[in-house]
Amino acid sequence: MNKLPLLISVPHAGLTIPPEVEPFNLLTSDQIIADGDEGAREIYAIEELVSEFVTTDIARAFIDMNRKENDFSVDGVVKTHTCWNVHVYKSPLPPAVINQLLDRYYFPYHTQLTKLAGKDIMLAIDCHTMASSGPPVGPDAKSARPMVCLSNADGTCPEEWFYLLADCLSEAFGCEVSLNKPFKGGYITRHHSREIPWLQLELSRDPSLSIEYKKNAVISALREWCKMVTKS
Repeated sequence: MNKLPLLISVPHAGLTIPPEVEPFNLLTSDQIIADGDEGAREIYAIEELVSEFVTTDIARAFIDMNRKENDFSVDGVVKTHTCWNVHVYKSPLPPAVINQLLDRYYFPYHTQLTKLAGKDIMLAIDCHTMASSGPPVGPDAKSARPMVCLSNADGTCPEEWFYLLADCLSEAFGCEVSLNKPFKGGYITRHHSREIPWLQLELSRDPSLSIEYKKNAVISALREWCKMVTKS
């Protein structure tokens, strides 16, 4: 079977605490799960179907691959609080530890994305799950969220591809797809779209649809999108 000409990035599925920060960490395993993209590892387990696939075991609470390297805000690349406004560390991390985290985990992730942006990849998609309502640290605190959000940061891929994938996802999930709301496309999508077209996909963690259903719907939508684009 020919693989789909896609690069899939899953940056927030990890649950591992980097050893560099273990002495400083305050978070329980449940808090680490709650800050990450629960279900993403299972939903986007489609390595065998796509040309390239990139993920990390490191938990988002400690290194956020979808932030700019110099974003040291509360919810930045090396966070001080989770998205639920819970303190991550007992005390501020020493600068040397922050640099180790960036050098060992963050920069290699982005280097790999750049390296894989070859001529055989038509589209890259940064894949996430999201809480069903906005957490305290976020763009839409306490607001209800859609089942599916697709974003292009106003121009990270051809517009017709963006709307076509939205239609394919809508058909597969049986619901309307929200465009650029509540998320407009994160750092990965915006930064790496200078190399190849990128989009960001967010699926609600609402349990009304099972993990298996969501995975199958994603696969169906991606297959249909690729079939239609390669025909044109």
